[in-house]
Amino acid sequence: MNPYKLPKGNVKIAFSGGRTSGYMLHEILCANGDLPDRCKVIFANTGREMPETLDFVQECADRWNVQITWLEYKNDDNGVGFDVVSHNSASRNGEPFENLITKKRRLPNVFERFCTQEMKVRTMRRYLVSLGWKKWHSAVGIRADEAHRAKPQKDSKETTYWPLLNATVTQRDVMEFWGKQKLAFGHDLRVTKGFGNCDGCFLKSEQTLATLWRLHPERATWWSNQEERVFKGKDRSKQHLQTFKRISDKGQSYKQLGDFVSRQGDWIFDDEAFLCQADDGECTG
Repeated sequence: MNPYKLPKGNVKIAFSGGRTSGYMLHEILCANGDLPDRCKVIFANTGREMPETLDFVQECADRWNVQITWLEYKNDDNGVGFDVVSHNSASRNGEPFENLITKKRRLPNVFERFCTQEMKVRTMRRYLVSLGWKKWHSAVGIRADEAHRAKPQKDSKETTYWPLLNATVTQRDVMEFWGKQKLAFGHDLRVTKGFGNCDGCFLKSEQTLATLWRLHPERATWWSNQEERVFKGKDRSKQHLQTFKRISDKGQSYKQLGDFVSRQGDWIFDDEAFLCQADDGECTG
């Protein structure tokens, strides 16, 4: 059976704005043609995506003639909900993310990834429920070489499946596809390696975040400001509990990393042993 054929019933295709989920969407379109009304392709914008990511999502929609619904987390006097936006109206300064932090009165971290849950998973869920959907399948872009990230969960409404995993697609396949797209059409995700998804996500390696400080300090500053804003008026001795990274009992802050990068030369980026390059992954919502 073709792993890209749509299952019966309602189907959500989660497009994160990256090359892997973009490849998955392309293959689903090739296998099914025009998507039926029972299928929704959704991109959840946090406001911290690189501008190139937003352009990439729109270009996929235009080139492949597919409707992509853009959503954003919202919390106001009417409660928690969502906004349907577009490439033109999408937040670009972290407004949905900041709104969430204000609501939670704390920062997400490796151990409490409520940012992904609220701004992506639950925001898409609220939208689909608003359409009257009772149950649906959810296609998520996880490859065969990262199968450990495919974790089935019991859910009364949503059944997750992984077309790329079932098709044994690896990162090499994805990059080969986009290499051909770029050569033939000039179509590709034009972001610096590591800057996909949220620009300064705490799941990214120290090296990637240091590079963000070097190349885009104004974007890294947003993350530093969120840590400082949450700390304001708090007991500074508990600072390690309120950093995005929350590393052991020291909790290196974004500001500390930024200050360090500003004092160093570019040599730290050439020495592979100097900055931690371990990467815990990325969002797939």
